[in-house]
Amino acid sequence: MASSNPSSDYAGDLSAAEAWELLKSDPKARLVDVRTTAEWNFVGVPDLAPLGREVELVEWQVFPTMQPNPAFLAQAEAGGTDKSAAVLFLCRSGARSRSAAIALTRAGYAKAYNVAGGFEGDLDGERHRGGRNGWKASGLPWKQT
Repeated sequence: MASSNPSSDYAGDLSAAEAWELLKSDPKARLVDVRTTAEWNFVGVPDLAPLGREVELVEWQVFPTMQPNPAFLAQAEAGGTDKSAAVLFLCRSGARSRSAAIALTRAGYAKAYNVAGGFEGDLDGERHRGGRNGWKASGLPWKQT
């Protein structure tokens, strides 16, 4: 599995397809969606039911103020305390999830990854998301909440 990491701040970036393969092959790996409640409700979430698991939902920024979530670290750690297990972070396009991966790495997690492209991916030529890259564009399972 290839990952690019511009620094030692976190374990690296994975494509959505690489993230899915890691989740399939490692039952201890966790997927944490750091988007907002509004995004989960109106855009959908990754569906890990085919793997017998659920995605963990922890806001990086709290909707509607978009202020940093002061409880983020505690909430993210509540999903599992094995600091040697892979934790994959996903947001809309990969920016918030990169910050979350850095935060967990600083908290002692050895394998905190950013899912580059996020859930919806980059904007296309018509300024729409969901078709160029990311979880949805990769054809990975997802659902409306």
